[in-house]
Amino acid sequence: MAKRFSLKTMFSPLLISVLTFVVYYTYVVNMPSSQEPGDTDHHHLGLHHISEESITPVSGTRHFMVGAYMEDRIMGHSLRIISIFRQDSVQPLYCVFYCGTHWANGTEAVVHLHPEFFAQGFPFVATDVLCQSPPGCYGSHVTISTQADFKLSVNHTFLRIQNLDEETKIQFNFTVCVSNIFGDYNNVLQVTQTLEMYRLLGVQHVVLYNTSCGPDLETLLQSYKQEGFVEVLPWPIDQYMKPSPGWLFGEHGGDIHYYGQLATLNDCLYRQMYRSRYVLLNDLDEIITPYQHETLPQLMEELQREHPKAGVFLVENHIIHKNQFDPSGRFEHLWSYIPGRNIMEHIYRQEPIYPYSEMKMIVQPRFESSNTN
Repeated sequence: MAKRFSLKTMFSPLLISVLTFVVYYTYVVNMPSSQEPGDTDHHHLGLHHISEESITPVSGTRHFMVGAYMEDRIMGHSLRIISIFRQDSVQPLYCVFYCGTHWANGTEAVVHLHPEFFAQGFPFVATDVLCQSPPGCYGSHVTISTQADFKLSVNHTFLRIQNLDEETKIQFNFTVCVSNIFGDYNNVLQVTQTLEMYRLLGVQHVVLYNTSCGPDLETLLQSYKQEGFVEVLPWPIDQYMKPSPGWLFGEHGGDIHYYGQLATLNDCLYRQMYRSRYVLLNDLDEIITPYQHETLPQLMEELQREHPKAGVFLVENHIIHKNQFDPSGRFEHLWSYIPGRNIMEHIYRQEPIYPYSEMKMIVQPRFESSNTN
């Protein structure tokens, strides 16, 4: 027989629970600044103050944080925060750290706005923020602040610092970073053919930044995610500004170049720095294919032997026209029931127009040299 409860029998334990919560909340949230929490479960940061988003506003500014990464290639215990800054609003800033068991006052931030020919004229640009960790601080979380005093920043939103020692394990030999998907992109057939071509070429991991895609492509990407071949990172740049759908500010307008492409590619590079031996930065409608080797890892193995001091390899871009088709028609009806462009029908390659030929990069991300080949 079901047991019956009345409001009277429930009131007393409910009141005790509420009082217990109030006491706990008052103690934790209003803890004196001189008292340092002893645990490491990060509750002292506040449940709503650790960002799980790919774009996080910087309090009191017009800037945004994307990802925070330890930078051991720079002398000292350094940190790099991939960011997006409003160019006309750069002010003195600080990196405020939570050090695992205690807070530390902020260290001065060095701001590097990314110079980029195509990004000229846009109000917002991809930015690196570099900071030294405070003495005795092995940071777990960080935020950008207009104030150095940590007491004024504890209620800001913090990022988890990535690429810490316990995370530095190579998982993939070759990763492809794809900058942006936007405009409800739904070219399922071309994406499938591109991903499967990369799989045949020895790629083990593909990272996509997704602002918006169509329902068919969403279903496809979910399938690739489940098998672990594709990693999809949300990129809601359109919630914070008006992104440009094109390359040139004078022609396309908007607040940031090509949906923040430079920020996503830089974030992907550092996100994969200790996970992948090689990283290819590319667009979704482009495929890098070696013609003397069966796979990309085989190509890189030979290139590294020939150029042991090179950390970046540039690949010349050739355009294949979408309006010119294979005259034999042998691929015309293959996969005709799948929406999207069949790339196997297009075989005519245009020679680059020098000196304006574009390049794609294959990077050995942990390499300290800036030499390229």
